[in-house]
Amino acid sequence: MELLVEPIMELVKCLGRSACTYLDYHLTFDEAVSDLRRELEVLTRRKEDINLSIQSHTSLGKEVKHEVQGWLKRVQEINNEVEDIQEKTQRVKWYSKGRLGKLVRKKMEVVKRIHEQGSFPDGLIVDRPPSRGVIMPIEKVVGETFAKEKIWGYLMGNEVGMIGVCGIGGVGKTTIMKNINNELVRHTEFNKVIWVTVSYPLDVIKLQENIAHGFGEELPKDEDKEMRSAKLTGIMEKVRHVLILDDVWEKFSLNDVGIPKPTIESGSKIVITSRLIDVCQKMGCEIVKVELLSFQESLSLFLDKVGSHTIEVPNLERILKLIVQECGGLPLAIVVIAESMKGEEDVQVWNNALTELRERVKSVTGSDQEIFKRLRFSYDRLNNFEIQNCFLYCSLFPEDYPFEREELVEGWTDEGLIDVLPRRKAAYERGQAFLNRLVKNCLLEKTVDWRGVDVFKMHDVLRDMAIKSIGPEFGYMVKAGMKLTEVPDKRGWINDLKKMSLMENNISKIPLGLCPKCPTLSTLILSNNPNLSEIPESFFEGLPELKVLDLSGTGIEALPNSISNLEKLSSMRLRRCYWLRYLPPLAKLTVLKKLDLFGSKIEVVPQGMEKLISLEYLDLSYCYNLKEIPMGMLSNLSNLQYLSLYGKLKIKGDEVVRMSKLETFYGVFDDIQGYNYFVKSQDFQILTDYHIEVVERLTGSSTTPRESVVSIYKSDLEEECMVLPDNLQRLKIVSCRNMRSSLNKAALLEKATELRSCDIRDCEDMECVVDLDSSSCLVLDKLEELYLGRLPKLSVLVRVEGVATPPHVFSNLKKLWIWDCSGMRKLLPLELRQAFQNLEEIYVYMCEQMEESICSAKGVMVCDSIEEIKILECPELKRIPVQLPLLDNGQPSPPPHLKEIWIDAESEEWWESVEWDHKNLLQPFLRYSFWCQFWQNPSAIGRKSPRLRSPMNLKYS
Repeated sequence: MELLVEPIMELVKCLGRSACTYLDYHLTFDEAVSDLRRELEVLTRRKEDINLSIQSHTSLGKEVKHEVQGWLKRVQEINNEVEDIQEKTQRVKWYSKGRLGKLVRKKMEVVKRIHEQGSFPDGLIVDRPPSRGVIMPIEKVVGETFAKEKIWGYLMGNEVGMIGVCGIGGVGKTTIMKNINNELVRHTEFNKVIWVTVSYPLDVIKLQENIAHGFGEELPKDEDKEMRSAKLTGIMEKVRHVLILDDVWEKFSLNDVGIPKPTIESGSKIVITSRLIDVCQKMGCEIVKVELLSFQESLSLFLDKVGSHTIEVPNLERILKLIVQECGGLPLAIVVIAESMKGEEDVQVWNNALTELRERVKSVTGSDQEIFKRLRFSYDRLNNFEIQNCFLYCSLFPEDYPFEREELVEGWTDEGLIDVLPRRKAAYERGQAFLNRLVKNCLLEKTVDWRGVDVFKMHDVLRDMAIKSIGPEFGYMVKAGMKLTEVPDKRGWINDLKKMSLMENNISKIPLGLCPKCPTLSTLILSNNPNLSEIPESFFEGLPELKVLDLSGTGIEALPNSISNLEKLSSMRLRRCYWLRYLPPLAKLTVLKKLDLFGSKIEVVPQGMEKLISLEYLDLSYCYNLKEIPMGMLSNLSNLQYLSLYGKLKIKGDEVVRMSKLETFYGVFDDIQGYNYFVKSQDFQILTDYHIEVVERLTGSSTTPRESVVSIYKSDLEEECMVLPDNLQRLKIVSCRNMRSSLNKAALLEKATELRSCDIRDCEDMECVVDLDSSSCLVLDKLEELYLGRLPKLSVLVRVEGVATPPHVFSNLKKLWIWDCSGMRKLLPLELRQAFQNLEEIYVYMCEQMEESICSAKGVMVCDSIEEIKILECPELKRIPVQLPLLDNGQPSPPPHLKEIWIDAESEEWWESVEWDHKNLLQPFLRYSFWCQFWQNPSAIGRKSPRLRSPMNLKYS
């Protein structure tokens, strides 16, 4: 009888509704489930495309729009909701299909609506509100004080609006202007100082974009040039500015670009640096010529670089001065030659160097050739064929190209410029040594980009020297960054050509039937030609010796079958080929060592890939259409040393264990058991870099590689069953159930004594992070970053129950970020007021119940290291008891490193109510965040708003 109750009740419920509608939901249930799954796949593909687009387009001064971040979050939420429904469909009773079918149909409409909202016709990213300008790394200026003072006088006066700084290559024009740029940013009344490197050939669109970015603006890409110019003019006219255009090679119309001509009324200035005086004159500039250094200035610079003690070596002073004289007063030549002789004290070596230098510059005509010959001396002084080739490799890239360290060493390795070594780590270390040698000899310049990452650049004069006076000897043809629209015709593919670079152009197609005959060509670089979508079958037939092929960043959809016959190919780079779906069979490529398919749309692994017995490097990250790798295929690739499988691909622990030569691994395990099996194995011990994820339901990751990272997602995590490596540096735990008590009690952290960063979010049962009644807190003594988000039951960061606080707990913590932890009332206990002695950043967002931000009302925290405090949407917070340091006279002062205190915009009344002794001293550091308004309506915030950093844009979000 009971078996009939539920169907009868279900029927009774239906009587109140349309029986036909209910029956329709019931009969079409399976179809509806299938439709929902299909719509979700369409939505997921759009999300993946957007994520890939974000990765490829974010750059200096850019961040993802908040509406895009919100949309991505909603996609993830709907994914979770649909997965819950799909679980229900697996166990639904026959008589309940109607009700569940209705829910399926409703959810499908939601998925469609979210898909429609994901079009973003106005773009995915926006510019961060800019600062006045960028402080640039510089060398001190030797000599030429007259030129610098004259430029400064024109900038500060009203008579001259356009200044042309001219002189031969390497004379120091850019160095002088970098010094002036930094002084302008720090000390003057100009609202903006914009630096743009122009170079050759002039790219008007890129120039416009770079100028606009300097003002924190973005120009529409789909408008005609007149409209773009007009908008740029409007942007620039609003702000009194100095625009520095470095390395200009040809005259252009300011009006065509959209650059307003400086006037007395506007107070703005333009500075152009160029090797060509007539270019500056034709553009209406007042000329300031940078002259060669005098002998005494040259000697001073030379000794500064080679070491002043060198001149004290017996019998060396005369020879040294003669070498300085041969440098001809050119700062670049002086620096490069001095660095090449640094540490040398043998007089005979110096005498021989003088002879070689004199021979090079004898009977040479033309300023460029004079410069090149002097610089060639330093190149020859390397006395190492490998390092010389590494230097020449850099000339294959566009002018002013910023190389990242790993990118450069990888390129040298692919080219075979580093001796074949049994391990990639050993090759990387040798490449590092080569790089350091080139930097030491001033043949490459080390600088820092906007992310704080080391990058290396080749001076444009050194690049010219490499291409014009050395490149032809080695069979180089370099057409990188030249705005080419097509590849060279047959005449350009000469017989003795060895390396050709056509990267960063506008090549859209290769003519049908083009079959270049280059029997010695070993390297072909076509990367970053985004409109190149097809390569004809005949193109590779005449390139039998091709070893390195780089098509990264192209729009290629399929590779021609002739690729299969390139039996000498050792490196095939197809990174960021987002439309690539097909690769021909690879079985014949038995010497292929590197295959990079990052971000491609391949659906199956290329046929014959299991035959690539020489393969050492394989990257299949973010190949979202690739559902699986055939079982056993990876273990056949016994020489793999680098394997990256970010994205949806999951791997079994025993498959990785079989790869006994693996040094670098980025990938996802589908269960804790497989992960533990791998971490406990001996093969794991030889890994030098890893980022491992453990998931039940993948949510993605954005942590940058080359760190020791473990991420755990949506798992029924039993702490005592989880193994973490001893050398773990970064840990991320997301949506893990059973994480109830403190982090330091977890057995999984007992040996992770190198932990530097910990990120915990969406663990709904977590109540505290650290419990000081634990027997050991050693795992936390090196922790530098702690990120806690969406932990609703988290009541306290540290629980203290009658135990003396170990002095080392959090002693190295620099960043503490907490957001959306609604159960927290007090951040830190009184007992820890001395613990955070190195804390630099404390950010608290959306903690509605938070009453005290640092510690109890009876104590204050000494934290002189604090640099930034940000408190948003914490209406109950009334006390910020950070103790202000005292001056020698006993009076309080702001913390010495404090830069900013951020609060909600329109929260002045809240600020007035906050308890903080001597709060008036902190008023100059106060900043108002428009985060709340921006989240609701990004377009409502003007360009002068402060930089926004919402919880949805955290370091690991």
